[in-house]
Amino acid sequence: MNITAKEIWSAVRAIRGKAPVVHSITNYVVMNSTANALLALGASPVMAHAEEEMEEMVGIASALVINIGTLSPAWVRAMFKAAEAARKRKIPIVLDPVGAGATTYRTRTARELIRAVPPEIIRGNASEIMALLEVNAKTKGVDSTASSGAAVAIGRKLHAESGAVVCISGETDYTIGRAGVFRGRNGHIMMTRVTGLGCTASALCGAFAAVVSDPAVAAAEAMAVMGIAGEIAFARSEGPGSLQLHFLDALYRLSAEDIGRMVKIETEP
Repeated sequence: MNITAKEIWSAVRAIRGKAPVVHSITNYVVMNSTANALLALGASPVMAHAEEEMEEMVGIASALVINIGTLSPAWVRAMFKAAEAARKRKIPIVLDPVGAGATTYRTRTARELIRAVPPEIIRGNASEIMALLEVNAKTKGVDSTASSGAAVAIGRKLHAESGAVVCISGETDYTIGRAGVFRGRNGHIMMTRVTGLGCTASALCGAFAAVVSDPAVAAAEAMAVMGIAGEIAFARSEGPGSLQLHFLDALYRLSAEDIGRMVKIETEP
């Protein structure tokens, strides 16, 4: 199964045309940047985390993104309630297990969410994905200590056990689904110098999953668009600060020509 530039552009147009509501229970560090990225792409962000309004908020959403970056017991309860509501409504769920492997609390929370309400997409860096199955896997704060390729075998196992598409970000992005593995090679190393771009990738996965029926295709397309926008932004930037600004502009101005010229996605069984 191949993903073409034309299909990616069709998904971008669908997001811009439908403006799907993406409900993100995300962390304090990235709320503003992920909301702005969703808006720039054409989606409609909602950043709500109060347990008391979860069912109503999920009721107006087209996708749910759960990001465990800044946990608290109240937020964890809200995450479970939102996930259950999303499952009842049959809208896609994206889980970002930020920092899994760094502490017992966040690793356990991510694992329990996957068991209780399996998401359509799990997106994280290599160390986070490995920590979801390996007892001794560790992260460096919220940063990966392993290359994305090192986590592919664990990603395949996690996909087989949970049924979720597993997206591993890194120098090469791997998206593992029923049809095999998509390898994406877009992006730039300077993106790692901007906090929250991994979380932004998960939010964009939610936007694409809202308009693309196959969650593996949605995740791979989201990562491609993320990487292409990052490359465009780098070419116009002097450093991480200006890259953030140009990244939003690149998402907003992204064209079919940009995608056709720059996309790098390969498939393997």
